[in-house]
Amino acid sequence: MRSLTFKILLWFLAVMLITSVGFVLTTAHLIQRPQGRQHFVSRLLAFEADEALNAYQTGGKAGLESYVTHIGRALDAHAILTDASGIDLLTGQDRSALIARARNEFRLPELNTRVIAREIDNGRYWFLLLVPANRPGFALFSPQYLWIVAVVALLSYLLALHVTSPLRKLRAAVARFGGGDFTARVRIHRKDEFGRLAATFNEMAERIEKLLAAERRLLLDISHELRSPLARLAVAVELARSGDDRGAALDRIQKEADRLNALVAELLQVTRAEGDPSAMRIEDVHLDDVVREVASDCDLEARVRRCRVEAGAVAPLVVRGDGELLRRAVENVVRNALRHAPPDTYVDIAVAKEGALARVTVRDYGTGVPENARQAIFEPFFRVEADRNRASGGTGLGLAIASRAVELHRGSISARNGNPGLIVEIDLPLPPETN
Repeated sequence: MRSLTFKILLWFLAVMLITSVGFVLTTAHLIQRPQGRQHFVSRLLAFEADEALNAYQTGGKAGLESYVTHIGRALDAHAILTDASGIDLLTGQDRSALIARARNEFRLPELNTRVIAREIDNGRYWFLLLVPANRPGFALFSPQYLWIVAVVALLSYLLALHVTSPLRKLRAAVARFGGGDFTARVRIHRKDEFGRLAATFNEMAERIEKLLAAERRLLLDISHELRSPLARLAVAVELARSGDDRGAALDRIQKEADRLNALVAELLQVTRAEGDPSAMRIEDVHLDDVVREVASDCDLEARVRRCRVEAGAVAPLVVRGDGELLRRAVENVVRNALRHAPPDTYVDIAVAKEGALARVTVRDYGTGVPENARQAIFEPFFRVEADRNRASGGTGLGLAIASRAVELHRGSISARNGNPGLIVEIDLPLPPETN
């Protein structure tokens, strides 16, 4: 019996059976034993016995016969009153064997009858009550009780199905996921422990799917991005070996090595941004302080490019999240804007409240991006084609890092052309108490 459904069903049936049998046995014990007189049924039996004796003492055999007839009609039972030796006071029959067997066995299988024996008046009389039974065994197994067993069995089966159904769905989803279908999810809309287990599995499956997809995408992008600097390094090495303009060749080698170093550093940032969300250090982050710090740091680089970074309208807003990740996100967006900002212009940073969101806006006054590339610029290694030959062009990872960091904070990032320039907006959820 490996099915959990039938194990639960049998368990409930066994509990019901044991409980019912225990109830019947306890009741029978209380009825038969003298020490059980405090029980209601025992007290009722004592009352009937006293009434039978009183009928005999006051009315003789006629009175006793009338009372026995009355009990037979009322209780569908046969009452007998004997003397101390067991002689039936009504018929004269010897009932001593019946008394002895009733005291020891309580049942008369051959008569299909239950018998109860009780002493009266300090043993001078015995009162017997013979109750017919429908069949041998306890009344629990009578046909009249089978509907109770059927109902309990049906309800137990439905409960077992209710308990095991989500487990079967979870097993099927795990089998599909283990077979390579990383889109497999458990479709359970329950709020109990099984629902939470299914939700946990779905979160795990989605996380693994994203990590595997990101890993494959990253491997493809890295192989593409490393091909060009490695090819240029090979050419520079050959030029250095030939001795023709060795200084220029060494400069080229140094430049390509620096690019590879920068690429590896940014790849590490992407890996951290796509890492385990539970590793984030959640705290109160003052966005206005983050923006002013980034503006101050990037303004030094901007002056070299003959432009500047300004933190204009900055509202004092607080969000919950990892302060370092959010700082990197804002800084990468600002540095990307600096690479496209023309000389004698500036990059503007603003912070404002938009409903239940805190919005960080970064704008440059460059050429913007084509409309069909507004979402693609947040993908790893994507660069607008016109930028690929720019000496100032980056590796195409800055905005991807920012996008991953914002997603980890349940926010969103988008870009639109400002004509002139590009406007990048970062939306982060505000804590409920500030909405």
